[in-house]
Amino acid sequence: MAHMISPQAQALAYLANRPLTPFSSAALKIVVTLVKWEHMRRTRNSLQHLDDHLLDDIGVTREMADHEAARPFWQA
Repeated sequence: MAHMISPQAQALAYLANRPLTPFSSAALKIVVTLVKWEHMRRTRNSLQHLDDHLLDDIGVTREMADHEAARPFWQA
């Protein structure tokens, strides 16, 4: 399985290696936050549409999946 690096980790690595203006730094942090929110929205939407047997394979009940899918996209 491939190791995935989070957008936040990528952005932090980028920030550590390059001096940015305050505006650029703030803009990058906003973009990273938006990407994180979109990832959580897609993940929760996908979880909500999994069949019960697939949820069972990953050890999640339908109630747990519905609860997680109902959370707002900005909550981690």
